[in-house]
Order: sequence, then structure tokens, then C-alpha cells
Amino acid sequence: MSKRRAETSEQEADTLKAGERPLKPEIPDEAGEFEDEYEDEFESEDEIFEAGVDGRPDEEREAEERENAMDVDQDTFIPGRHKLSAGETLAPDLSTYEMLHSLEAPWPCLSLDIIKDQLGDNRKSYPAIVYAVAGTQAARGREKDNQIMVMKLSGLSRMEREAEEDSDEDDDETSDPILETKSIPLTSTTNRIRVHQSPQSTTAKPPTTLSAAMTESGQVLIHDITPHISTFDTPGATVTPQQNKPLCTVRAHKSVEGYAVDWSPMIPEGKVLTGDIGGRIFATTRTQGGGFVTDTTPYIGHAGTVEELQWSPNEKNVFASGGNDGAVKIWDSRSKSRKPAVSVQVSNTDVNVLSWSHQTAHLLASGHEDGEWAVWDLRQWKPAAANGAKSAKPTSVANFNFHKDQITSLEWHPTDDSIVLVGAGDNTITLWDLAVELDDEESRDTAGVQDVPPQLLFVHYMEQVKEGHWHPQIPGAVMATGGSGFGVFKTISV
Repeated sequence: MSKRRAETSEQEADTLKAGERPLKPEIPDEAGEFEDEYEDEFESEDEIFEAGVDGRPDEEREAEERENAMDVDQDTFIPGRHKLSAGETLAPDLSTYEMLHSLEAPWPCLSLDIIKDQLGDNRKSYPAIVYAVAGTQAARGREKDNQIMVMKLSGLSRMEREAEEDSDEDDDETSDPILETKSIPLTSTTNRIRVHQSPQSTTAKPPTTLSAAMTESGQVLIHDITPHISTFDTPGATVTPQQNKPLCTVRAHKSVEGYAVDWSPMIPEGKVLTGDIGGRIFATTRTQGGGFVTDTTPYIGHAGTVEELQWSPNEKNVFASGGNDGAVKIWDSRSKSRKPAVSVQVSNTDVNVLSWSHQTAHLLASGHEDGEWAVWDLRQWKPAAANGAKSAKPTSVANFNFHKDQITSLEWHPTDDSIVLVGAGDNTITLWDLAVELDDEESRDTAGVQDVPPQLLFVHYMEQVKEGHWHPQIPGAVMATGGSGFGVFKTISV
């Protein structure tokens, strides 16, 4: 991120770019010409080459470059760590983005999920299109204004570049962003929402898309949002009141609020886990006839709120949970005891979010209330003791304390098991590359950078970040929700 003073013009703004401040401009002489301080200083080209590209010995020039790099990094503005002075505002360094859009919502949304579409995978063309679903948090006293928002975001254009602006070629990639919505009325805030898509019966028919919303009232509402999505691309199509009604209302939590929801990726017909602040986890499965059955015997193991649930990406009967007791637990859904198979204390604070690597099944990341997040190798975790005691805390594969406020979102990149997205209460979304290692020379050059790990790729500022997700079909694209609405961006670094 960069900062700029409100009273300065764009030309005068002291912009940060990829952690670097721009060098001071050369000062022209009185005649308006730039003076060459090395003009006629050397008698031959050979003498110039021997002295270095700027007329100085290589060793002297390289030493100055290292010193300048340290000075630049020390001045980098980091949201959540540094404070703006009076009259200063934050402005993004647009040269670091390939795509950047903000869209407003009628109410803040605590949670969203991206819906896979039929437009193809590995898309790189613009303008981009994104389908998503989110649940609102209406103001107190206005609970009846809450809704589930099924969305189509279109016209998401690429950032304009100077070279492209000067091009004579027709540019179909520039457009204004459009947000279309279909609303499902609710009477309670949605704490967490997740979607599940069943396999397509034919290539012409879109997959059935189900949403599960864990609400503040303690009910879990499952909707078929397939017709809502279809209206965006079918002229004249509408949604009937009947289609806005839930297919199933899970009442097993008995009006106890919850935050944890996750659909199994390994069960095509649909199976969803939900957890509440009483420490109970329930499983609800869709039957062959299209109905839903909730197993009313809960999984119990956390000494408090179940903050997060995550099914294994490749084990049909395995899931993980995180709680405000600081523990992560691994479960076998077939267990008749309904007790965790593994229980590890990973933090002294709440475990707010979990993410299972899509590419390396034994890697699990956890994000905590104190701003720390870590990556764990599950092969090092030992089975829980017979009395239910937690296993000793293993050594993490990676551990970061960069964020100084609670971790609110965490997600592995869908195709790269070294890239991780992290959202935090310090109003930032950060992108990380765990494959980066700092060698000795880089360590010298970044010695002045305090508390900035070399694995940190990118910092995106967004007010009151709640949740962010990678788009599974647009490589590197992220959609997030926060206090100011929705943000969609793609950085050139991923």
C-alpha cells in the first residue's frame, strides 16, 4: 500500500511502490536542459566501461544501492502497523494490480462464497465475470431487512496501462463494473455462508447450487439458488416466492448461535457440517429423494465455541475443527463415540479459521485471534489420548506474527500449495508465498525491515475485512467482503 497527503496533487504524491519510494527527480539547469555530470569526464569508451555503468567503480555503486534499498524499506507504510499523519489518506499503488474494483452492498456482509460457473477454467481474458453469494448483517432493529444476496459481478476490467492507452488496437477489455443481485429475504444476520454444487447431469444443464447459511438465530438455512443464478443470463426469467423458501431449516442447534459451516467436497449429493457456540457439531445429509436428514447426535470435543469446520479435500470421512479453546481437532465422521481422533492445542487464543491445502492433503493452516497464523504437517500429530486429553503441541511448518489483529480469513491457493491468502482485523488482506527463502545477501539488504517476513508477497488494504476467497477459475483473482462492501482484485505478483 501507499500513502499520500490529501493536500497534494497526484503528481506530487509521495507514492510507495512495491515497498519502494521513487527516487528524487533530476533537477534541470536554468536553460531547461538536464546536465550530464559525467560529460567529457572520460576520454574513451573503454575508460567508461572500466569505471562502471555510471562512471563509478562497481563496488562503490553496489554498496550505495544496498544502502538506498535499506532506506527505502524502512519508509514502507504498512497498514495496521503505521499510523497516518493528519491530512493523510491511503491510496493503492495501481501499478501493482492487474484488476481492482470495489462495489457497495445495502448492508455489510460478514461472509461470502464464490460460485463456480460454466464460463471455463483458467480464465485470463477481460472483462471478467464473477458469481458469488453473501449474507447480510443489517443494523440492530432492522433484522427483517437481512437477505442472502446471489450476485453476478460483470464488467470487471483490467487496469489500464500507458502502453495500452497509446495502442491503436481496439480494446474490448475496458468497461464499467456491474453488480446484479437476487435477494432471498431473511430475518437474521448470516454469520457464515457456504455453497455446494452437485455434478451436472448433462453439459447443457447447470449444476444444482446449494447454499447453507448459519444465522445469528441459530438456524441453518439451506437454499437451492440455481434459479437465482439462472435469471442473470436468461432474459425474462424471474424467481418465484416459492423458490426463495429454504429446502431445509436445520434446527438441531436449538436457537444457539454458530459460525462454522462447511460442505463436503467428496459427497456429490451434499453433506454439510455446522457448529455452534455450545461446542456441538451436527451433520446434515441430502437424501436420494432430494430431502435432508440431520443426525441429531452431535460431535462434541471443544470446550467452548466451534469457530471453524473444514472437510478434508480428499478423505470422505475426515474433517477438522477449530475452537475458541485454542485447539484444532481432527475427526472421523464414522466414529460412534463422536469424539475427536486427534486434538492439538495450537494457540493460547481462539482458532478463528482453518484451511486445508488442496494440493498437499497433510498440510492444514490455522488463523488465530492474536493475529498469528501457522501451517501444520498433520503427519506429526498424534492420536488423542483415551481420556480425551490434548496431544502435545507439535512444531509448525511455518508460523507468522505479521498481523497485529485477529485473523478473520485464511485460504490456500486452489492450485499452488505455497500461496496463502490471509485476512485480518487490521484492515488488510495479505498474500504469502511459503516457498520463498531468504538467502544471506537478501538478508543483508533487508536488515532494516522490521517484522516483515520475506514470504509476504502483497498487502491489500480493505476496511473491516471479514472474509476473502480465491476465485477457483480465474487464477490469482480474489473476492472479499468488508465494512465498505465487496472488493475484487488481482495482483501482478500472483
